[in-house]
Amino acid sequence: MEYTEYGMAPDTEGLPGIPARVTAQHRDRYEIVCEHGRGYARLKTKAYYSGTESFPTVGDFVMVNYIDSGDSQILSTLPRRTWFSRREPGPVPREQAVAANFDWVFLLQSMNQNFNPKRLERYLTVAWNSGAVPVILLTKADLTEDHDSYLQAAARVAPGVDVHAVSVRTGYGLEALDRYLQPGKTVVFLGSSGVGKSSLVNALAGIEIMTVNGIREADSRGRHTTTHRQLIRLSSGVMVIDTPGMRELGVWDAAEGLEDAFADVERYVGQCRFSDCRHEREPGCAVRAAIAAGELDPVRLESYRKLQAESLSKEEMLRRKRDWAKGVAKYNRQRTHEDR
Repeated sequence: MEYTEYGMAPDTEGLPGIPARVTAQHRDRYEIVCEHGRGYARLKTKAYYSGTESFPTVGDFVMVNYIDSGDSQILSTLPRRTWFSRREPGPVPREQAVAANFDWVFLLQSMNQNFNPKRLERYLTVAWNSGAVPVILLTKADLTEDHDSYLQAAARVAPGVDVHAVSVRTGYGLEALDRYLQPGKTVVFLGSSGVGKSSLVNALAGIEIMTVNGIREADSRGRHTTTHRQLIRLSSGVMVIDTPGMRELGVWDAAEGLEDAFADVERYVGQCRFSDCRHEREPGCAVRAAIAAGELDPVRLESYRKLQAESLSKEEMLRRKRDWAKGVAKYNRQRTHEDR
C-alpha cells in the first residue's frame, strides 16, 4: 500500500528524515506509515522534552529517521492543518493533543439516556475550535420512533450544523453520510462510551474491524471498546480516527470554538454598552435584554459562561508552561549540584 494513500504531508523540503503519518499511539510508542510501509517509532528525546516540538498524536505528519530493523526515531512534528486537544488533569494544566489533520468531526450521541445537550455543547466547542467542520450523528435510531424530538434538541444547541439520525442495526440514515465519506478525507469520531462508534466504523468498512461491546441497560453506558487512539484506512479510501470514549472533555483555549458553537450568544455580546460586560446587572447589557425579550435561551448563556471560564487563554497557557519548565530546570540544577 502506498504511503500517499494516507494523505500528503506538508512541505518537507530541507527537513531531515522522511515524512510519515502517525496511525496509532501507545503511550510513548507510535505506529507509523511511510514510504517503506508500516512500522513503529519513538520520539527523539532531546527535541521533544526540551519543549521545541509539539508531541505528535494520531493523524499527525512527522519526519522520521527510518530504521528498518527496529523502532524509527521521530525527529519533528509537521504543521497541523486541523487538530483538537483537551486539558490533561494535574496540578499544572497541560494541553494533550487528541487527533490531527482531519476534515470532519463526527459527534456521536445515541437516542437513549446517553443523549446530553450539555455534553454536545462541549463537543461542539472543541470541534469548531479544531478548524474542521462538526457533524452530529444521533445513533441507535432503531431504539425510538420519535426521531424529531432528538433532532430538534440537537439543532437547538447546534445552529447551522448538520444533524443526522442513523442506525447501524437497520442501516437507517447511513446513506446520508456518503457526502462526507470521500476518498482521501479523514474523519474523527468523538463520543462517550456506548454510543456505537465501533459499530459505525464496522458498518462503514463493510467488515468487522473493531470489537463491539454491549452497554449497561440501567444507564446506557458502555465499556471502553477502543483503548487507544488510532487511524484506520477503509477500503473506500476514507480514513477514520477513532478515540477512546471520553466521559470528560476539558476545554483548552477554545475562544474561536465558542464563537461558532454559541453564535446565538455571540451575536448579542458585541452589542453590550460596556466591552467588559459580565452580562449580569450592568446597564445596557444586550445579552440580558435578549433573554428578557425571549430571543435568547438563558440556559445557552449559562453554558457559554461556564465553557468560557474553563477555557484557558493562550497567554495563560504559555505562562504556566514557562513556570513549569523553570521549576523543572531549577530542580535538575539542584539535583546536579547535590550529585557533585
